[in-house]
Amino acid sequence: MAKTLGILACLVIVGLDITAGILGIKAEAAQNQEKHLRLWIFECKEPSHNAFMLGLAAATLLVLAHVLANLIGGCNVCTQEELQKASPSRQLSVACLIFVWIILAVGLSALVIGTISNNKSRTSCGFTHHHFLSIGGILCMVHGLFCVAYYVTATAALGE
Repeated sequence: MAKTLGILACLVIVGLDITAGILGIKAEAAQNQEKHLRLWIFECKEPSHNAFMLGLAAATLLVLAHVLANLIGGCNVCTQEELQKASPSRQLSVACLIFVWIILAVGLSALVIGTISNNKSRTSCGFTHHHFLSIGGILCMVHGLFCVAYYVTATAALGE
């Protein structure tokens, strides 16, 4: 029963992350549909409400998947002394957890930057924001892979 529940949880997390990734990439496509004028590294463009909503949805799903992964994975090792004495599977679990947090920080930042640039009140000219939404979308998918790796290694570490 626990094995089935774990597989279901991993599928839900991966589903949320893949959906967030697709929404991020679609937000980038919606942003590129708007009129813009580019001169070297400066760009004037009109914001896209559709890109704003898709980016917001992608960021929300990414955070939801991250919270779910951390709730079901738990924290097995919390101090540095315990980490040094821990088994390799526990050390791998902590490494996956660290990667999950780093990917969340970078991916969520990219999605937020891309989403804010499409806010209706931000019609302006300035430096270009190249592909932040699609980069955030791709990182959502990578986040899903590392969340599953974290869950598997955390579960294996508990079995020791």
